[in-house]
Amino acid sequence: MAMTRKKRRILMLSVAGVLMASATALATVAFRDSLVFFMPPTELLSKDVSPNQRLRVGGMVVEGTVMRGEGETVAFDVTDYESTVRVEFAGVLPDLFKEGEGIVAEGHWRDGRFVAREVLAKHDEKYMPPAVADTLREPRTGI
Repeated sequence: MAMTRKKRRILMLSVAGVLMASATALATVAFRDSLVFFMPPTELLSKDVSPNQRLRVGGMVVEGTVMRGEGETVAFDVTDYESTVRVEFAGVLPDLFKEGEGIVAEGHWRDGRFVAREVLAKHDEKYMPPAVADTLREPRTGI
């Protein structure tokens, strides 16, 4: 049985549509796996976050809370001036890391503390994480 031109065109459009939908679905899944959400401490504490979800928490390092452990381990508190979370990190902190300054840490929220895989410090004297700037009602100058 021979196909008419119209049936062939409909078949080709259908196949193209299925391929486009498949490609879109694959791209969406791949993008979702690489997505890292940024949260200030207040938002992090108010949400039910999976221990396997990669996150970024940002805020100001609370003065007097930096505690160095064995080797390269360090723990410190980060605040957005409403809430505070404990951050634990095993590695070399950036040179610009200081108490009272802004940081962004990437890692996972586990057992009531943030376990960081990476800590990023401010890039100039005017840097402030956007969520903290919003909280203080100051203009954003970085991020």
